[in-house]
Amino acid sequence: MKSEMSSVTREILLSFWKVHILQHAAEGPLYGQWVISELRRHGYEISPGTLYPLLQRMERYGWLKRARRKDAGPRARKNYVLTEEGRSVLRLVRRQVNELHREVVQRTREYQR
Repeated sequence: MKSEMSSVTREILLSFWKVHILQHAAEGPLYGQWVISELRRHGYEISPGTLYPLLQRMERYGWLKRARRKDAGPRARKNYVLTEEGRSVLRLVRRQVNELHREVVQRTREYQR
C-alpha cells in the first residue's frame, strides 16, 4: 500500500510542480537549480533526476523554450522561458485551480461549521 500511495502522491506532485514552473516562468526566465531551490522552499523535495526530464517534457509540449546565451559553451546553464502556448496553459490552470480551491477548501470550511 505504501508504494502504491507514493506513486499516487508523486503523480499529483508532478502536476503541482508543473504549475509552479509555469507560474515562475511567467515572471521571467528560470533554470533548473533555481527551480529545485524554489520548490524546496515550498516544501517539495525534488531531485535533478526528476526535474530535468520534467523541464524537457514541458519543452516538448511547447510550454517552455530553452534559451542560452549565444556566446555560452555547451555546458552553460540553460534558461527556460514561457512560450505563448505555456501562457495559454497557465491561464487555463489558474481557472481550474480557482475552481478546485472553491470546491476543496471553501466547501470544507462550510462543512466544518
